[in-house]
Amino acid sequence: MADIGENAPSFSLANQDGAMVSLKDLAGKSVLIWWYPKADTPG
Repeated sequence: MADIGENAPSFSLANQDGAMVSLKDLAGKSVLIWWYPKADTPG
């Protein structure tokens, strides 16, 4: 787990269109990561 103020680790995720996006591809830009931890899970 990252501490407050620490840089995020390098990772890649599929965007809403299914294309892979890497954090390094967004260097120098503001990035908002929005997820739903309980989405598609029971409970």
